[in-house]
Amino acid sequence: MLKKLTATSAIWSTLPLRLAIGVVFVAHGLQKVFGTFAGPGLSKWMTLTRLAPFPLRPAWLWLAADALGELIGGLLILVGLFTRLGAFIICCAMLTATIGIHWPNFFITNNGFEYPLALIAITVSLLITGGGNASIDLYLSRRLH
Repeated sequence: MLKKLTATSAIWSTLPLRLAIGVVFVAHGLQKVFGTFAGPGLSKWMTLTRLAPFPLRPAWLWLAADALGELIGGLLILVGLFTRLGAFIICCAMLTATIGIHWPNFFITNNGFEYPLALIAITVSLLITGGGNASIDLYLSRRLH
């Protein structure tokens, strides 16, 4: 299973995708979990039940999962460790946000889903390719094979 999780090709096209989405989600995760960058912090984030998508209950649990998922998923993608797992976590969060919060509006200026859609596309690309060059996945993949 570890071989499949770390399998990747020595390609460079994943590096800018990993760096961009990793930085974005680490920053958002830090806001939600620790309150950095003028964020709410985890205790306040979990009280914002109006932001919980669908009727998922208890809302605080799903909001906590979102915050931790964004931070952990972003870190995994950023360093290229278990990139597919990190991409899956972020993809799930963005699909939930798209369907549960931003739908049916398209444009971000109208609280639409165009930005989450772009993030979903990046995570799907990373799900397909893995971490690529400059990733811990590539190092582990070569050691395991």
